[in-house]
Amino acid sequence: MEAVKLAGLEPASVFAYFEKLCSIPHGSGNTKAISDYLVSFAREHGLRYVQDGLNNVILFAEGTPGYEDHPAVILQGHMDMVCEKDADCPIDMDTEGLDVTHDGQFVFAKGTTLGGDDGIAVAYALALLADKTVDHPPLEVVITVDEETGMYGAAGIDLSMLRGRTLINIDSEEEGIFTVSCAGGAKASVHLPVSRRAVYGPCIKLTVEGLQGGHSGVEIHKNRANANKVMGELLGRIQKLMPLCITKLSGGAKDNAIPRSCQVTLVAMGSHLERINGITEELQAQLRRDYDEPEAIVRGDDVDAFGGNALGTELSATVISLLNAAPNGIQTWSEDIPGLVQTSLNLGVAELGEELRLTFAVRSSVNQEKQDLLKRLQELAAFHGGSYTQTGEYPAWEYKKDSRLRDTMVQVFEKMYGKQPEVVAIHAGLECGLLSEKLPGLDCVSIGPQMHDIHTSRERLDIASTARTWQFLLEVLKSL
Repeated sequence: MEAVKLAGLEPASVFAYFEKLCSIPHGSGNTKAISDYLVSFAREHGLRYVQDGLNNVILFAEGTPGYEDHPAVILQGHMDMVCEKDADCPIDMDTEGLDVTHDGQFVFAKGTTLGGDDGIAVAYALALLADKTVDHPPLEVVITVDEETGMYGAAGIDLSMLRGRTLINIDSEEEGIFTVSCAGGAKASVHLPVSRRAVYGPCIKLTVEGLQGGHSGVEIHKNRANANKVMGELLGRIQKLMPLCITKLSGGAKDNAIPRSCQVTLVAMGSHLERINGITEELQAQLRRDYDEPEAIVRGDDVDAFGGNALGTELSATVISLLNAAPNGIQTWSEDIPGLVQTSLNLGVAELGEELRLTFAVRSSVNQEKQDLLKRLQELAAFHGGSYTQTGEYPAWEYKKDSRLRDTMVQVFEKMYGKQPEVVAIHAGLECGLLSEKLPGLDCVSIGPQMHDIHTSRERLDIASTARTWQFLLEVLKSL
């Protein structure tokens, strides 16, 4: 296979397969076409394969001469990508491929996410399987679906046919950093039934915006404010001065992203905007002082309406109480690994419609602490007269003190680059936890080439880093 738009980049085979993958729509939940492509690749190259009902694919290759009897090595990544694009981008990411290109330093897609997370893992695997000149032990390539929306492919895949107990996950975005442990997690939602009635009075729109936001795992420790929690505090302060009835509430978009903004519309009996904005100005100054939020904005604006279909004062008070009582942020720090968040949660989405729904991303590298925190949310829902749901639970990938794979990879890296890699544990989820649960005794390390601004239309894949990581992967496979 030859690249067209990425022609001339090295390693040529890796970028050729990556370009091919970019031509196939493969957002989370839309993986049938790319899964079928992987099957056609296996047939073309005479490889044994398994494709399951979820569209997960496993490819099998025998060891090259001299390596046939060596223990099998598992290579693993996911085929789905996060589909985000600029407002003026005409590409339909459900049906069209990406407009991929490069500037000599980075590969990127015009107007959209690139899907280097985790298309590069798939490209590495296909280039390796297609190259008969590369020495490697028997390979079992596990390519999962829907990692980005909850690791559903890894949760549902059957790995009973695998012989390997050494796994290289290629789903990290920083070259020279080896991830060897990660948090487990779950998506939890608190639901509060609501009723509405016609309420008359002056209407006010409250806005919290301009916050930095960020990833609820790897950036939860960066002293960034949560817009939904800030709105709860603002509503609580206003409620002390005047009765209010909430008509609208909307904050955050994803459970695993720290919300940057939140808006509420309310009917405030006896309100004067000047009094409310005295509160907003005070809270805005406090945010900028106590958090790393130099651009934080908290304000109130008149709405050209007199009343609305709103929650009553008592139910509005319950909503405000729930927002303020909801735990958020770091709960405990690791005692074993300095600077590592051990347990946290993020109130990522607050939405008022036919019910109030609060959705949290819960993470912990200690499974019992995760369960305790989920139980706390259940009790919070029950105390306020609501209900609780939970999806996408996955186990922690616990640190393995004795790891032949880690030791081998560190030695190869030092030999190739004359320096030590950074070996880390992260407060975010990788599929290694789920896979380790299915394959007892599994020895895992996660690596990847350098990428920037993943999950955004600014996503870039470093070309030179992609080549170095390819050479490193080949050397590791020889050494194993």
